[in-house]
Amino acid sequence: MYFLSQCIYSFFCVMGFSIMFNLPRKLILSAALSGMVGWYVYLLIQTMTTSFILPSLIGSIVVGIMGEGFAYIKKHPATMFTIPGIIPFVPGYGIYYTMLYIVEEDFNMAMTTGAQSLFIAIAIACGIVIATSLMRLLKPTIIKYF
Repeated sequence: MYFLSQCIYSFFCVMGFSIMFNLPRKLILSAALSGMVGWYVYLLIQTMTTSFILPSLIGSIVVGIMGEGFAYIKKHPATMFTIPGIIPFVPGYGIYYTMLYIVEEDFNMAMTTGAQSLFIAIAIACGIVIATSLMRLLKPTIIKYF
């Protein structure tokens, strides 16, 4: 039940972000689907590991691959699907608490949460780059067989 509710929440989160940033209506469901599947993979990996970086990396790779696939199918740029799709991964909680710790002058906790947030952001960026590079490498082979 937890996974199902989290997937529904992430679907509507990505859908709301897509609407707020004027994504074309015909692309909103695809972007929300990529975000939902990426978040599901994130949750699965999170239950299997103690790392806080690995789930974000693998989840963003999944979002990137789905975004590239939707881009090919729908004939739109991949960023229309990947940018909204990674919104659930953004470490807003960590960034907020980093700023809170700085204001409260608890610099040790600020450094800890700030570093974790930075590492998660880097993992998200690396995941998108890996997915894009992988799809550009495999696209001629995939198109040849389909």
